[in-house]
Amino acid sequence: MAVNRVRIAWPAGELFALLDATPTSAALCAVLPIESAANTWDEEVYFSVALNVKREADARQVVDPGTNCFWVEGSSLALPFGPTPISRGNECRLITKVNVFGHFEGDAQLLETVKHGDKIRVESAN
Repeated sequence: MAVNRVRIAWPAGELFALLDATPTSAALCAVLPIESAANTWDEEVYFSVALNVKREADARQVVDPGTNCFWVEGSSLALPFGPTPISRGNECRLITKVNVFGHFEGDAQLLETVKHGDKIRVESAN
């Protein structure tokens, strides 16, 4: 059975995400479970993941809060929940165009509790 839901957990909390059917989500599911160290960039959490994917045709730089993204150039999952240093107003603007592969079921503002260096684990939640 294909993974269509993942759990993303860190010391202070967890969120569940529904995955879209994309090449990026398929590549991510193939390497689960994964653990990495969190980085923060204002209201974005990102962390390295060893995926070999190309930028998809519908990649974009501005997304809704709670969108699950993959930053190809940085080989990282990017989880924005509000403005970043380059946002215009309250938008979620990432550093480059990213592959969008899913969205959180719950309140993405929980990501505020992620601290730089926290261990983050991504695993199947089917």
